Amino acid sequence: MALVPYEEGGGWTARQLHSPSATFHFASRTIRLQQDWRRLGVAAVVWDAAVVLCAYLEMEGIDLRDRSVIELGAGTGLLGIVVTLLGTKKPARVRALYSTCCARVTITDRAAALEFLESNVQANLPPELRPRAVVKELTWGKDLDNFSPGAFDLILGADIVYLEETFAELLQTLEHLCSERTVILLSCRIRYERDLKFLKMLRERFSVSEVHYDSSKDVHIYKAQRGSHKDDF
Repeated sequence: MALVPYEEGGGWTARQLHSPSATFHFASRTIRLQQDWRRLGVAAVVWDAAVVLCAYLEMEGIDLRDRSVIELGAGTGLLGIVVTLLGTKKPARVRALYSTCCARVTITDRAAALEFLESNVQANLPPELRPRAVVKELTWGKDLDNFSPGAFDLILGADIVYLEETFAELLQTLEHLCSERTVILLSCRIRYERDLKFLKMLRERFSVSEVHYDSSKDVHIYKAQRGSHKDDF
């Protein structure tokens, strides 16, 4: 969703922002992503919130197989790629028998970022998993007719809360995509007073709790669900 760059700073060095690539290791794979700050701004840079949420999903051993997952404001695609890879694995802590189906992952952003996003996704998924990850346009509040209401088990967003003028559309999008059993995980750094305003708005429509805090990167992960319904992966 984010095509307007932050001012350079905020803990990021010029080298990190302008590096043409970034490398990570998740789900027993090396993931190499292209970056393009000058052309697409924040949509083409990997931010700490995405890395923290990837680590959280892997660390918690959340079983994503046979789940329908959507990422909002995917940017470089790191989170969507990792979820697709994790969606093929049975967590060691899960003893019950599960279906062997892989996760079905929809990775979304605005139209201007899609070609860049698609190239990263295709480059980092093995051929047999590429059909499980669909890159799709989604401008919050505007493309909702292209998505079935309540169709997703898990909604993910990393560092998508920072432009106050998008808050109402983001909430509208979350409500459209959610069923009573949908889990929302939002990973973010609280930079400004307006970020707290969004959390207040979110709590007016969803039951919200903080499930993780990475003190080294100052990133919070919030879990939201409709009403008082509770469902853990």
